[in-house]
Order: sequence, then structure tokens, then C-alpha cells
Amino acid sequence: MLKKKIGLLLNAARDEIHHDEYVIIGSLSVLGAHDAPPQGMVTSVDVDLYPKNDPDRAGEVAKKLGFGSAFETAHGIYADAVSPALAALPEGWELRLVRVKFGKATGWFLDPNDAAVSKYVRGEARDKTWLRAGLTCGILSLSIIEERLRITYVATVEEATAARLAMAEDGLK
Repeated sequence: MLKKKIGLLLNAARDEIHHDEYVIIGSLSVLGAHDAPPQGMVTSVDVDLYPKNDPDRAGEVAKKLGFGSAFETAHGIYADAVSPALAALPEGWELRLVRVKFGKATGWFLDPNDAAVSKYVRGEARDKTWLRAGLTCGILSLSIIEERLRITYVATVEEATAARLAMAEDGLK
């Protein structure tokens, strides 16, 4: 059901700014690769996105379909404008995007393990539930995440160290 709502959102975004393709990052990106992830991975109601070929127009989408919009009221989800530079992502992440067609719009969803790298680097407490749910059900792989963390640009050594410590808490030695 949530994936269908994302399709409605992308088609509404297409109607607003006339772009057909959107990149979805963040928690709900897991829906590109998995139709029924565990509840702990799909609690968010904001769809972090940007137009694939014109990221600077993400704000226009959020203005029309974002928090507090009629779309959110009607469907229970909303567009949250992000930039491709927002998340700490491993090299080659663009090649691993998962393409999902929704009528006239296409979503390019971040690979779940790439999203996990970003969440470990960000290190926010709210991401732990998402990460642990994905690890428990086998959607995420700590060995893949660790490998990709090695090829991820992070702003500080402290961020990389904190990410590795959090991964160790989740079972990676």
C-alpha cells in the first residue's frame, strides 16, 4: 500500500514540475527493492526525493506536495526535498539504484545497503530501528555495508569511527 502511495506522489510531482524521474533516498527507499519490508523499516511518512535530472527543483515538489499539503492530508505521506549531496553514500551508488515504474513516473530507489551506510554515518538514534529491522530480516548485510563504508567519503574521521562502532554494536566484528 505504501509503495502505491509513493507512485501516486511521483505522478503528482510529475504533473507539478513535468519531470518523469525521481530519486528516492532515506528510509522508504527500501520499498524499491522489497515489497514487504518489516514494519521497522517503513514507519516514515516523508519521502526523501529529488528530480533525477534536475535536483535543484526538489523544493518545488515539496512546496506543492510536502508537509502540510493537501496531498499529505489525502494520502498520509509527503515529499521531502533533498539533495544528492545530502547523504554520505558509497562510490557507485548511482549504478545500484533500483528502478520502479509507476505509470508515467519512475522512481529510482537507493539500494538498501547504500541507505544503511548513510544511516550509520549519520548516526541518529532514530535510524537504529530501521537498521536493526533490516539486519534481522536479512534485507541488509553488515559485510556489504562495511565494504561500502570503505568507499564512502565522510566529512570527518569521527563520523567514520562512529559508524564502525555502531556497526560493531549490530554484530560486525
